[in-house]
Amino acid sequence: MTAPPAPQLSVIIPVGPGDDAWRALLPALLPELAGRGEVLISATTPEPGDLTRTTAGGAVRWCEGPSGRARQQNRAVTAARGRFLWFLHADSTPVPGTVPILLAALARDPAALWYFDLRFAADGPPAVLLNEAGAWFRSRALGLPFGDQGLALARDRFEALGGFREDVPYGEDHLLVWAARRAGGAVRPVGLPLGTSARRYREQGWLRTTARFAARTWAQALPEAWQWLRTR
Repeated sequence: MTAPPAPQLSVIIPVGPGDDAWRALLPALLPELAGRGEVLISATTPEPGDLTRTTAGGAVRWCEGPSGRARQQNRAVTAARGRFLWFLHADSTPVPGTVPILLAALARDPAALWYFDLRFAADGPPAVLLNEAGAWFRSRALGLPFGDQGLALARDRFEALGGFREDVPYGEDHLLVWAARRAGGAVRPVGLPLGTSARRYREQGWLRTTARFAARTWAQALPEAWQWLRTR
């Protein structure tokens, strides 16, 4: 029997214990991935008993193992079969038609790291519009998108960059972007929005959450920027 062709796109979704946001994400992904993609859910808990019914055709695989977002994503990459990788948060909400547009972008420049424009859902405070604007400036002007913007790149490119660093407590997505920039690759916008939940800003406070993220970003960005400038 002839083996089925390898998928073009492997969508990797890390999830933590009790996180079932992926259930709402799958219906938006699976129809567009039919015949050209797969979903790998990298979790820390056993596969749920209703996964077969949820996946509607077996396009989803469950990868169980140790916790840690970087570790979980790297683990899923080893099991992925696609030429291209798309890293999504479980609470992401892509707009209709995203998959074919993303695949066209990846094929057009497979050496680039691609990202989406961040859009917050209406489950947070109105002030998150400022965070959206900040993410747009950080990405478009500084070339520094984050993981909630759906980073996508060729698998061989990801492997050449060393994957996600597992020796840092946070910001593995941020550091991957810096690695791509040091390697001389372009960081490009797909040109589509990608929704994400703003619940954390409501539950933990907008100012406190924004300040914490900003402090972490600068703590990582300054040494990375210095290293990048020294190699130019």
